[in-house]
Amino acid sequence: MRVAQVNYAFDTRLRDPEALLDRYATLTGWSHAIANAAPDVEVLTLQQFHSSANVTRDGVRYVFADFLTLARAAARFEPDVVHVNGLGFPMRTWLMRRPLQASSALVVQDHASGDPGAATTAKNAVRRSLMRSIDAFLFTALEQAEPWHRARLIRPTQSVHDVMEASTTIAPLPRGDARSQSGVTGAPAVLWVGRLNVNKDPLTVVDAFETALSPSERNARVRAPGGGAPGAMKNDVPLATLTMVYQEEELLAAVKARIQSSPLLKDRVRLVGAVPHDRMAAFFSAADIFVVGSHHEGSGYALMEAIACGAIPVVTDIPAFRAITGTAVGALWTPGDASACARALGDVGSRDLSGARQRVMDHFQRELTWEVIGKRAVRIYRDVVQTRRGGPTCPPP
Repeated sequence: MRVAQVNYAFDTRLRDPEALLDRYATLTGWSHAIANAAPDVEVLTLQQFHSSANVTRDGVRYVFADFLTLARAAARFEPDVVHVNGLGFPMRTWLMRRPLQASSALVVQDHASGDPGAATTAKNAVRRSLMRSIDAFLFTALEQAEPWHRARLIRPTQSVHDVMEASTTIAPLPRGDARSQSGVTGAPAVLWVGRLNVNKDPLTVVDAFETALSPSERNARVRAPGGGAPGAMKNDVPLATLTMVYQEEELLAAVKARIQSSPLLKDRVRLVGAVPHDRMAAFFSAADIFVVGSHHEGSGYALMEAIACGAIPVVTDIPAFRAITGTAVGALWTPGDASACARALGDVGSRDLSGARQRVMDHFQRELTWEVIGKRAVRIYRDVVQTRRGGPTCPPP
């Protein structure tokens, strides 16, 4: 089976194709994963770029060119399936379809596209026409496709499949080394990673952390994924800490003010700022708990990396995070609800953290590796191709 992966988005400041591949680990990771998912799979990856180039990496050929040249290159490859990254390129996706053989299937994967808006807008009327050429759509969670159905941008005849957006090659470090390298301490050690903006909602997380340590709140309870027994953060964890790693600083002043307003938080919350990605394994491996306050996400790369390193997720109850955790590890809480987050922190903080960390890493190996994702993607491709050609579909992955 021949698969052409197409990527239109890129940082226009990049001038070297090799540098782009180094930067976009999810692009190369997906290409490599599907190329190794089955012996009959051949992959060509097409990347829009300033200039033309051909690069081969890990057995996969990458073609760099303008989007019209990419469409012609895809047609020459005679693919069984073309996989386009992103729902935000309807015109280019339609142009990609034009030169392909009728037997070639076209699949588009969501990458945090969000809500497309009202079905009656003129913009969506045009998009609806252009998107008719697509055979199937991929989302991290099936619920993420619902706004697109409501806007009539995805028709009933077009199939929708759930598959992880990406995985990670990050690996856990020995606990002692990780704590030494990161400076993360605490029992439990709670880690937050993300942009300091309204969607990531760091203020709710800080509020929740303070409440979780407050005697008046310690007896509250929280639903745990998998039906585990609820619990509360105990009096014997006086050294619990919250470490915050962040890039964008939209809410930094507000976060600092909130911390300074609380005698308890002053000594418990550490603001680290930006950390190079190659150092993040130490932070994830040093943490007992990984807390996230996002209201909306397409997937969750930091969450994926945290789980790979064994940090127990205490994350918001949104479709992408339910898919990643499988509702089997950690705890879920309602976005914007500091009390619910505090109860979740208390529940997880009262567990056998060593055993829970191992279960989290086992979950990653079982459900979230590139190997697992690649095999699922290829099964979906085969199903979509067979449907387009009028043959029997593959059994569900």
